Amino acid sequence: MAVASIIAPMSQQSPFRIGTRGSALALAQAHETRDRLLAAHPGLQESGIEIVVFRTTGDRILDRPLSEVGGKGLFTKELEEALLDCRIDAAVHSMKDVATTLPDGLVVDCFLPREDARDVLIARGPTSIGELPNGALIGTSSLRRQSQLLALRPDLRITGLRGNVGTRLNKVAEGEVDATLLALAGLRRLGQAKAGHPLATDELLPAVAQGAIGIERRADDHETAGFLAPLNHAETAVRVTAERAMLAILDGSCRTPIAGHAELLDGGRMRLRAAVYRTDGAETWATERTGEAADALHLGTDAGLELRRRAGTEFG
Repeated sequence: MAVASIIAPMSQQSPFRIGTRGSALALAQAHETRDRLLAAHPGLQESGIEIVVFRTTGDRILDRPLSEVGGKGLFTKELEEALLDCRIDAAVHSMKDVATTLPDGLVVDCFLPREDARDVLIARGPTSIGELPNGALIGTSSLRRQSQLLALRPDLRITGLRGNVGTRLNKVAEGEVDATLLALAGLRRLGQAKAGHPLATDELLPAVAQGAIGIERRADDHETAGFLAPLNHAETAVRVTAERAMLAILDGSCRTPIAGHAELLDGGRMRLRAAVYRTDGAETWATERTGEAADALHLGTDAGLELRRRAGTEFG
């Protein structure tokens, strides 16, 4: 995974090093983090931030779905090893790639403002799932997207599709697949928000923490904690807390499609929607919780427990 470094605390003479993957999207997220740190700490020079790039296991495996070779940890392992070895000071992650259980000694307690969490349909002509031609071939390696598409349109055909955003856009443009789905957040961060058509979360429920950037650090590094603190976006933190609490209860199988989306309502309240799917789209277990945002952890945990009870056979 690519590692990007940010600005060092003022007491350090060496640059503050942040880790991120080497993809265009990961680097965009690292640069956003760097820019926010520079703005939060007047007088800090750009030279005080070093971006270190790592290639992760997940970046190297492109011929198989990640669910077959280990799941989310494949995009964070190398970065977390670098953190624990003190080769970097912090790591920038897309939170949807981060496992719910972190290695001992590491925490994620700083979140940048969340981007739009919706998925985007990329197709030549159709602007909605309903407009796709009968039997259309959809390229995606996401079990979550696959299961929801098949639940809506059992006639669709699914084929695996990995690679960076440009690669996937080209597969559609060249007619290798009829359509694919990408996260709107990533497209926006790459300046390609007009590439497709956003789908309402009521139609396609997003991945847990989709659109959120989190910064991981060593738990005992209090200087870095203070340095990052001005960047933390409280609304994003509470939404991600609810979604990941739900996922933590259900995370027994990386082969089980799971989706979740929390949104803040007026008056300090929160709405959490969550669902588990069969990979063939034949069955969906969904639930919803509304309560005080301050109870985000409880709302997520309670939703997860219900879904685990109802969809227990999917966790074999």
